[in-house]
Amino acid sequence: MTRTDVLIVGAGPTGLVLALWLTRQGISVRIIDKSEAKASTSRAMAIHARTLELYRQLDLAEDVVANGHKIAATNIWAGGVHRSHVPFGDLGAGLTPYPFIHIYPQDQHERLLEARLNTMGVHVERNRELVEFREEDSFITARLRNLTKLHIDNDDIETCEAAFIVGCDGAHSAVRQNCGIGFEGATYSKLFYVADIEGSGPSLNGQAHLSLNDKQFFLLMAYDKDRRARLNGAVDESALTKDISDVTLDDVAPDYGKAVGVKIDKVNWFSTYHVHHRVAEAFRNGRAFLVGDAAHIHSPVGGQGMNTGIGDAINLAWKLAAVIQAKADMSLLDSYEIERGAFAALLVNTTDTAFNAIASEGYLSYFIRTWFIPYVSPILSKFGLVRQRVFRGVSQIMLNYRDSALSTGSAGTVQGGDRIPWAPVGGLDNFQSLKEIEWQMHVYGEPKDMLKEWCRSKGIPLHIFPWCEKYQSVGLGKDAAYLLRPDTYVAVAEPSGLPDQFDQYLKDNEIRL
Repeated sequence: MTRTDVLIVGAGPTGLVLALWLTRQGISVRIIDKSEAKASTSRAMAIHARTLELYRQLDLAEDVVANGHKIAATNIWAGGVHRSHVPFGDLGAGLTPYPFIHIYPQDQHERLLEARLNTMGVHVERNRELVEFREEDSFITARLRNLTKLHIDNDDIETCEAAFIVGCDGAHSAVRQNCGIGFEGATYSKLFYVADIEGSGPSLNGQAHLSLNDKQFFLLMAYDKDRRARLNGAVDESALTKDISDVTLDDVAPDYGKAVGVKIDKVNWFSTYHVHHRVAEAFRNGRAFLVGDAAHIHSPVGGQGMNTGIGDAINLAWKLAAVIQAKADMSLLDSYEIERGAFAALLVNTTDTAFNAIASEGYLSYFIRTWFIPYVSPILSKFGLVRQRVFRGVSQIMLNYRDSALSTGSAGTVQGGDRIPWAPVGGLDNFQSLKEIEWQMHVYGEPKDMLKEWCRSKGIPLHIFPWCEKYQSVGLGKDAAYLLRPDTYVAVAEPSGLPDQFDQYLKDNEIRL
């Protein structure tokens, strides 16, 4: 029997991020995946600003940015005619260190994450399948099958003991099924398709191109400056004359060349698939947790899926570490489902509404495809407030945990549960300290002596930022104290700058620093 702190099932981006964040905090992990080889297709493409901010904790962000591709603009086509050019540039300028739309194919992304994990002494065990697990008083016992064996019998089964098990194993999660957790939802009637292409033409210019007509749409998304791009779309399956297994790109998008002015020279990958919108009935069952697609799946509108799974993993990682290291009671883990479940439900509803608004057959969808998106949305995009509101939502920097028991207080306009606003002043960047996975205190102005002593006694780093008007403009309160969680969200916002509220917070949540 092998033993580990956390057994992670599934080695996609979500599982790899969970393994990285746990290992960095001194937690032993074992990560298995039933696939034989690493991913070789691009799959999820967009890495949003909030993910990049959190990636700074392991010095991953700059590698991702350096090896990916920024989308400078979107072009809107209707009926094969170019209707508008919507520049993105630094869409979220002033909101984040990463104010752009960033493309980084999942196969490259996974290789980066896995290489970093290997340098930390942890390796993915491939051809390993979870057969079942059961929970004991203080651990779980899992049975794992080695899929490389020629004969599948009991000799191929090993037993692994772990304090916790986490399912990062996708929509057909074995962990979720073992727990008997329902996965309610529905399947979209449209057939989705995806193709990685190489080609030429004015539309392969490093930008995005959205093509709309009265019946369908597709998105051409560049992932380099000239030849390579991703083609995504949806079609009415009933209109196809072939079996799905025989369908080609020409069958589902016969007019792509005329629609956006592109000549495809090579199709490196093509696939069709059905999309579901589902949320698990629970994200936790005792010592078992669901993360990413194992817990929620939805329309690909906005490129939210992978980023949400990564957010799940980082939210859970610091809480598991605290419990395993006896710095918090098991009740801390209840907050994982409360915080991430609420966001997942909102995301599924939002992406479902957005997709149906574009893809449905009714008059409203027809109006949105043929008039609103081509003509009205480019005008709206010229307004700074509209651009920033869209960026805040898509980038996930607007996500907050204000309704969580782990969030309390308000100082300025910043509340407990908020992402601390980014506010660089000269050479002083208030996000610099967030590279550490730790509890920390921020004061914008002058800290009280009692607060300084409290931070010393608790071993919490105190970061002081001399007051200037920039801090007020982003909503921070002068001389207020902000206790930040290890995942960089505000735990307590205390306008007085005194430590009494922090002691009460730690007591209420049974957290020991």
